[in-house]
Amino acid sequence: MLPRFVGRLGVADAVTIANAALGFVAVVVAFVDIDIAARLILLAAVADGLDGILARRYGGTPAGPYLDSLADVASFAIAPAVLAFVVVSEGLGVSLETVTLELGVVVAVCALFVAMAVARLGMYTAYDTADDYTEGIQTTLAATIIGATILAGDPVSSPWLVLAVTGAFCYLMVSRIRYPDLLARDALIMGVVHVLAILIPSFAGRTFPYALLTLGIAYMTLSPWFYWREPAEPVEADVYGNA
Repeated sequence: MLPRFVGRLGVADAVTIANAALGFVAVVVAFVDIDIAARLILLAAVADGLDGILARRYGGTPAGPYLDSLADVASFAIAPAVLAFVVVSEGLGVSLETVTLELGVVVAVCALFVAMAVARLGMYTAYDTADDYTEGIQTTLAATIIGATILAGDPVSSPWLVLAVTGAFCYLMVSRIRYPDLLARDALIMGVVHVLAILIPSFAGRTFPYALLTLGIAYMTLSPWFYWREPAEPVEADVYGNA
């Protein structure tokens, strides 16, 4: 007897489910090799954009939006929070074996990140119906910036900075700031840099992780006020997941 999803889920849904699996693997690997874990999160972000492209090309299914949000919880809520926890706890020299105030702060911020990401994903699915913008930082973008930060340098040497960035995303993900969907040409540029940061992160002094981090921060800080588009030009709605 075939599983009940046979004939009900499409190719885009398969990529979405793979995205969730990548999130789990990133969590496991984070305690062994933080760089590989960061690359897995970036790969999950690529899958998150790819499933939207496939859905538009081959058609989606009624389960698609729900699967997308569920997968994003794994890859862009739990996984980046675990990465941040590992980096910050190692940098501060704290561990779960000894309960300290610093450990409590780190756990609280990372747990809040997960909570706000889940809230943002639920609100996006239920309320974000606009065609050209979304409210609040996309969970995919937050995870991408955290992953690119890890690949770009030695985050363990700046644990409080990583913790502060993680804490800032807790608000930005549920803020009312409007972030525009990327134009197709800009989505392509960021997609290429994204893939190169995964494949060859150490090339030329970690050029591509730095470039991805720069593009992500530029979009996060400038696009709500300065990004523009021509009305007739199509947008790439699923870049950075918009969820």
